[in-house]
Amino acid sequence: MTRSNAREIAMHLIYELEFHEDLPEELFQRVFTEDYYPRLGEESELYAEKPNERQMKYIEDCVRGVYVKQKELDEIIETYAVGWKVNRIAKVSLAVLRLAVYEILYVEDAPTGAVINEAVEIARRYEEEDKVSFINGVLGSFARSRA
Repeated sequence: MTRSNAREIAMHLIYELEFHEDLPEELFQRVFTEDYYPRLGEESELYAEKPNERQMKYIEDCVRGVYVKQKELDEIIETYAVGWKVNRIAKVSLAVLRLAVYEILYVEDAPTGAVINEAVEIARRYEEEDKVSFINGVLGSFARSRA
């Protein structure tokens, strides 16, 4: 499994937290069980291989971080998504944006350009092109403001 796959799994979990009152730890305990995870692999190639220890730490750190910093991340997203409130942004797009902004701010070994490129690629798998362009624009504006 690559970091790209771990990033996409983290995005799925961030998305799932939007619909449940679970804490991240409860979600991890449910998803990464010996019974449940293999069933995910039957549904999606992304889950065919279970994350190793390093990848699992990355996933957990990102999901926990987005959960804890959500208010800050949402304020940043609203600043750069001119005219948009987070409650109007599609849930998948919002999960992608939250994860990418979190990584740019808090993951030291995640280069901003790579984070944006992978966020756009993940979005392409789940969203229409206008939403992909929106994500790219928000992240690009945010990145330029930090340069």
